Amino acid sequence: MSHPHSANTSLPEPSVVPVQGLHCGHYFYRWRRDILAGMGKDQVASHLDGFFHAIAPEGTDRPERFQSFIVSGHKADFATVMMDPDPLRIDKVHQRLMASYLGAAIEPVYSFVSLSEISEYLPNKEQYAAKLIRTGEDPESATYQAKVASYEKRLPMMHAQRLAPEFPNWPAMCFYPMNKARNVGANWFLEPFSARTEMMAEHAQSGMAFAGRVTQLVTASVGIDDWEWGVTLWARNPQFLKDIVYTMRYDSASARFGQFGSFYTGYLATGPQIAEHCCLITPA
Repeated sequence: MSHPHSANTSLPEPSVVPVQGLHCGHYFYRWRRDILAGMGKDQVASHLDGFFHAIAPEGTDRPERFQSFIVSGHKADFATVMMDPDPLRIDKVHQRLMASYLGAAIEPVYSFVSLSEISEYLPNKEQYAAKLIRTGEDPESATYQAKVASYEKRLPMMHAQRLAPEFPNWPAMCFYPMNKARNVGANWFLEPFSARTEMMAEHAQSGMAFAGRVTQLVTASVGIDDWEWGVTLWARNPQFLKDIVYTMRYDSASARFGQFGSFYTGYLATGPQIAEHCCLITPA
């Protein structure tokens, strides 16, 4: 007797590469100053090249999207944010960093593993057209036809921005994990889809007011990590991080249903800049 799935040719081949989107990894580290002191400044200095290579790999070892950051506060000293089709290429950066000579003095303090996705609340062409009609547009009008055509043209770009975004070269970044509440009387997943869609549309409208100042990446960790989603914000100025999070928390999707983990705030930096900031090397 054949296996029930043996004739099903539509199943994807087994692979670690997502059918859609990219793997995403956020890794946060702290220096062990006691161990660094035992290594001696000369030894630390002589092995910094290995640290620089691990923090910014080159060639085939480099994930498709890669940035490193100095992290403010006591939660961490530095971080890497990466995206790639291969999750092991992302994790290899972490392993190479920990296997370096200076790895003995590096303490991993937090990581977040997720996948990029297209939100179920992003309307397709038909849903967008139906919304226009609900809000009073005449489906026979030239305005309606133009709006639908324009939206259809933008959809591929909107999908690409969610599935494989370019990391902006902006100085400030913050990351936080989040869930949608399952409380009695405020259970996101028991709300009708139409109500959830409206709340997410309101949330998106709030975010659009910060276009050009803040860009956002939401990745899904359902079934992969402890939280359901991870939010990464890049900003032209750290004040905009404060402003957008404050503004969006008044939206129903956040005020009633948002649950948030710890916030990690960082500033874009190269390996040498991280080393200098953390006083491993003397400024030139």
